[in-house]
Amino acid sequence: MMDKTALILVIIGALNWLLVGLFQFDLVATIFGGQHSMLSRIVYSLVGLAGLWCIKLLFSSHESLPQPAMKPDDNEQNP
Repeated sequence: MMDKTALILVIIGALNWLLVGLFQFDLVATIFGGQHSMLSRIVYSLVGLAGLWCIKLLFSSHESLPQPAMKPDDNEQNP
C-alpha cells in the first residue's frame, strides 16, 4: 500500500515538474495558494518523502514487487 501511495505522489510531482519545465506553470502552487503557502509546502514535502521511499524500489528484486492479481483463467493451460 505504501509503495503505491508513494508512486502516485512521485507521479504527481513529476507531472508538476513537467508543467514547470514546459510552461513555467506550477500547478501545486496554483491550487494551494503559492509556493510559500503551508499547504504547498506540505505537498512538496510529501512528494519528496515519496521519492525517498521509492528509492528502495530500485534495489528490490522483481519478485518482491507487488504483482497484479491473476484471473482464474490465467492459471490454467489451454490444451
